[in-house]
Amino acid sequence: MLIQTLKTLFLRDLGKLRQEIDAYKDEAKIWYIEKGIANSAGNLCLHLVGNLSTYIGAELGKTDYVRHRELEFSLKDIPKAELLTKIDETSAVVDKALDTVTDAQLEDEYPLLVFDEKTTTGYFLVHLTTHLTYHLGQINYHRRLLDS
Repeated sequence: MLIQTLKTLFLRDLGKLRQEIDAYKDEAKIWYIEKGIANSAGNLCLHLVGNLSTYIGAELGKTDYVRHRELEFSLKDIPKAELLTKIDETSAVVDKALDTVTDAQLEDEYPLLVFDEKTTTGYFLVHLTTHLTYHLGQINYHRRLLDS
């Protein structure tokens, strides 16, 4: 049951991420940084795509995705259409990968050490949902502050 709840939350919030990026009236403002905002919406979007493609796609779904985390924060001016495609691809990867996770696996140790201590796969997936939501909120504020 938890896996279906997590899947619903991931797909819901990836859909909201898509809506937020698509809602920018001025595409260039996706990449703005000002007023004490440390990361652009574009970089946060790339970060979320990289994060989920790594920890759910590559690790649980066994895709061949290779993360370049430093580029998530250094790349600039990627067209909105390309960001939207990346979000759509990530949604498909998350959907497919979570279909392979069993309830028993949720209690197993997550295969990678991400934090200071080992965690269960279930704990880590819950963490990933809150990480997505945290940055989604930042993107929402970024858009409303800088794309007016």
